[in-house]
Amino acid sequence: MHVYALWVEFLFFLTRRHLYCHSSLSVVLSELMSVLFFHAMRYKADDPRNQCNDRFVLSKGHAAPVLYAAWAEAGFVKESELVNLRKIDSDLEGHPTPKLAFVDVATGSLGQGLGAACGMAYTGKYFDKSSYRVYCMLGDGECSEGSVWEAMAFGSHYQLDNLVAILDVNRLGQSEPAPLKHDMEIYRKRCEAFGWNTYVVDGHDVEELCKAFWQAQQVKGKPTCIVAKTFKGRGLKGIEDLENWHGKPIPKDRVDEILKDLQSQIQVPNKTLCPDLPNEDTAPADLSPISLPSPPEYKKGDKMATRQAYGVALKKLGQASQRVVALDGDTKNSTFSETFKKAFPDRYIECFIAEQNMVGVAIGCASRDRTVAFASAFAAFFSRAYDQIRMGAISQTNVNLVGSHCGVSIGEDGPSQMALEDLAMFRAIPTCTVFYPSDAVSTERAVELSSNTKGICFIRTSRPATAVIYSPDEKFEVGVAKVVRQSDDDQVTVIGAGVTLHEALAAADTLAAKGKNIRVIDPFTIKPLDAATILASARATRGQIITVEDHYKEGGLGEAVLSAVGSEPGIVVTRLAVAGVPRSGKPQELLDIFGISAKYIAEAVTQTFAN
Repeated sequence: MHVYALWVEFLFFLTRRHLYCHSSLSVVLSELMSVLFFHAMRYKADDPRNQCNDRFVLSKGHAAPVLYAAWAEAGFVKESELVNLRKIDSDLEGHPTPKLAFVDVATGSLGQGLGAACGMAYTGKYFDKSSYRVYCMLGDGECSEGSVWEAMAFGSHYQLDNLVAILDVNRLGQSEPAPLKHDMEIYRKRCEAFGWNTYVVDGHDVEELCKAFWQAQQVKGKPTCIVAKTFKGRGLKGIEDLENWHGKPIPKDRVDEILKDLQSQIQVPNKTLCPDLPNEDTAPADLSPISLPSPPEYKKGDKMATRQAYGVALKKLGQASQRVVALDGDTKNSTFSETFKKAFPDRYIECFIAEQNMVGVAIGCASRDRTVAFASAFAAFFSRAYDQIRMGAISQTNVNLVGSHCGVSIGEDGPSQMALEDLAMFRAIPTCTVFYPSDAVSTERAVELSSNTKGICFIRTSRPATAVIYSPDEKFEVGVAKVVRQSDDDQVTVIGAGVTLHEALAAADTLAAKGKNIRVIDPFTIKPLDAATILASARATRGQIITVEDHYKEGGLGEAVLSAVGSEPGIVVTRLAVAGVPRSGKPQELLDIFGISAKYIAEAVTQTFAN
């Protein structure tokens, strides 16, 4: 209970200064956190990122101060630093982030912690084969998020008996009571229905909590959920279990009275608490660079879809490093991640049709550099997981997301399957590198580069088979474009990527037959974009640029190019992109209808000449 004592002092110091307003929320977790950190968990308090340590994810990230108080009690955070909570020069932020060594994933966008915890637990059980356990603290309010139940289904399906979820059922949400209030039996039945071993406990009874955590360690073959009945504002007279105290500081004129009352309840306030040490059974992470064991095995003119080349590259990367793992959302026969699965079934995770959880699991797998994770799906469906991706950036995660079936060129499947917003989506992520390979050779190199690139990587692959345009020994770099067609008298620079690069090359052939030459650029990465090459080409072609993309105009290749050249005088950018919601049809029909085929590129070039 010393964490409780420390938290009380911490709480009221901040309250006196109106620095912190989630007081009732963090008090509710005092017993749970005390038992968890100084009875159940095994870790080296002076080395929070040690690979052998048990993991803890605070899914209800707004309770961050009680987490900071626990680490202060453990000796890692100086007690004097606690008073800097939420200040601009302190890493003790309002919601926890990995700027702190004891935080693996950022939380605060509710409903996401358990997915990441599942990834950590899966890695511990099946990849590391180690004894460390994973604990995740959730709130009852966030259980209205479907992503929580995606994670619950995943955890039981893969028998993650090294995973414990602690559900704080304090009844009260931010603005009104949570749907189930204190109906503990419904919580029990729901958790059990999802295949979890479940204990319902009094969240303020230390002995009962100690027993539940011990029992959870004995369970084999399924994860455990400890459903704890608690009261928000526990021990705060006139506040406990009352609505409308979320986010509010305790009135200054009541601080001393409440503090005195709480301090009188603390037994053995000066007792020193030390966590048990972990088993030394986990190897340090291998951080050596990963390279393809052999160059791409294609000849110029061969035809292969970039989505298929992704599968080939991933398999080769798996041969090069045991750290490489793959995840998919029941699209492996379309994304070609099945190529990896057939070669390395023990390093493939099927996440089924639950993209939010898939991204969360991938982030968890990649934490502490335990794996190099590639998660694939139709690119359109990553939009469902955008919040997980956004939080992944805040988490400083190194995870690789591969989206296939991009644009109208997928054809007959229709608009629900066509990714037309994905470039805009991933370009907006601050830590994201966006690869857009245009043939099989560049796809293999994109996969290789992404495995060694910090931050989130997105690789956009295409459904149609396209010709190989690069030799196997072609060198690729992040942020370096390729000029794939040029002459001394080029009049216009055309920039295409993926399918539209091939349309641009076809247009170049048509125009060359008429005595008109254009320069064609393959950007390779849309972010970062090779502004220097684009600007040099634009200056060599009378300042004329045409971008063509199988994507909506908003946020895609054209806007990336505009951002790169916008401050340069005398440059005109004409953008060809998909306008409006598309429909089913043959790929070539759709490219024509939306004006991004070779025919319409040639027309745009001709119009540029006319102007």
